[in-house]
Amino acid sequence: MSDVASSHGDPTGVLFVCLGNICRSPLAKAVFTRKVEDRGIASRFLIDSCGTGGWHAGGNADPRTLQIAARYGIEFEHTARRVRRTDFEAFHLLVAMDTSNMNDLLELGAPPDRVRLMRSFDVTLAGHTGGMLDVPDPYYGGPEGFDQMYHMINRACDGLLAHLVPAQR
Repeated sequence: MSDVASSHGDPTGVLFVCLGNICRSPLAKAVFTRKVEDRGIASRFLIDSCGTGGWHAGGNADPRTLQIAARYGIEFEHTARRVRRTDFEAFHLLVAMDTSNMNDLLELGAPPDRVRLMRSFDVTLAGHTGGMLDVPDPYYGGPEGFDQMYHMINRACDGLLAHLVPAQR
């Protein structure tokens, strides 16, 4: 496993982070969970999501997020929550959906070596930096933004899984 993995055989903690924890990060959690379940390695991971803001804490995922996930065969339950300082110790990798979320995590005291942008794992974006690596927040837009979000997250989750579980040689 990569350098972010647990060195003690404990599950590797991956925390997906967006602003309100109702659109991007719950979808990323659901997509990544499906990918590790499909590979039969779910027990090797501790996967969760949260938001940097607490406006939606205790609520469900945005209905449009649930709809787009269902369109691609993923159904999940979700309860939104805000990031906690204890998350910085409990998770090996804090995966921010955009640069603003990443900066918020760092301002809250997250260890910089554990924070990465979601799309930095998308192999089709190798060498890109900054805003190009953001997953735009679809909250105020139409359904096309949710579909675009799904595809960005799906590609990035493939890369994340390859990063954490390199192919056997």
